[in-house]
Parts: sequence; structure tokens; C-alpha cells
Amino acid sequence: MESINLTGHFLIAMPAMADPHFSRALAYICEHNENGALGIVINRPIEMRLNELLDQINVEGEFRARNDTDHVYFGGPVQTDRGFVLHQPVGAWQSTIAVSRDTALTTSKDILEATARGQGPQKMLVSLGYAGWTAGQLEQELAQNAWLTVEPNEADKDSIIFDLPIEEKLTAAMALLGVDFANLSEEAGHA
Repeated sequence: MESINLTGHFLIAMPAMADPHFSRALAYICEHNENGALGIVINRPIEMRLNELLDQINVEGEFRARNDTDHVYFGGPVQTDRGFVLHQPVGAWQSTIAVSRDTALTTSKDILEATARGQGPQKMLVSLGYAGWTAGQLEQELAQNAWLTVEPNEADKDSIIFDLPIEEKLTAAMALLGVDFANLSEEAGHA
């Protein structure tokens, strides 16, 4: 199978996705290499706000929500007890992988501590858990038409991840492909 690198791409679950964790999911791939892939589902908020998470993990500070959309997200079914922060700018946190020139994924508590002090990243999406695929697994799922992929330009990526209301993210990613989710067939075909 041809080697592909989907780092920085969106994955859009096809309508026939059987796994309930990923039904109508929009994931952003943070790392994809010969060992597998790691992504964050960016359109599944959970019943927790960022200030509640900070309290729960005993992070002190005067955190003030930017607005009422400071949700915590279900990032995927792997390590759901662990926090993952997708953010801009990249910064210098203890445990970070750069996804692109201006976007990174951090798993260390220092980013949340800085956020509580008002010194965190300008833009961020906090999730519990991540979506993970072993070596070749994502490629196999793509061959089975479980996902659509789209590589967004920087402006579209930033807007979809950080700015759009949750209910508009999937539609916006689909629009990058020129496709309406409602028009997708549940049956996959091959020519």
C-alpha cells in the first residue's frame, strides 16, 4: 500500500460509520507516520466546561472563559482520562508535537496552568482522549471508504477548529470538498 501522510488533514466519518464513537465525527489528524496516526475529534463537546476541568485537576488561577463556548471535547476513545490541547501558537510547552507551522498538540499540564493564569495560547481546543490508529489501520479504513479526507488551507483549518460553532464544523469541512453531508450515500462504490 502506498505511504501517505495525513498530518494536518481533516477526517470526515462517512454516513455508514459503524463505530458510535465516530458517527458524524470530524477529526483533525495531528500525527501520521509509519507507526500509525493520532487525531482529535473536534465536533463532540462533552458535558464539561474548561473551568470545571481546571477545578477537577486542581489547577489554580483566575481563569475566565473567553465566552460560553469553552467546551471540553471528546477527542476520541483512547486515553479518555487524559487531556489533549490543540492550540495556536505552538509555544514552548513540556510535551508538545507541532502539527503545522502554527498549530500544535500538547499533553502536559503546564499549558492548562498557564491558561488559568491568563497566559495560555491565543486559541485552543481541549479534549479528553484522542483517536488513534495503529500502523496501516487508518489506510485500511480509508480503503474501505470509512472516511473522507480533506487538507484545509491554513485559514479554513483555523476557522473550523477554533472559531466556528460546534454544529457548523462538519458542514464547513464538507464544503471544502464541495460536498453536502446529506447527499452522501451510505453505500460505498468502486469503479
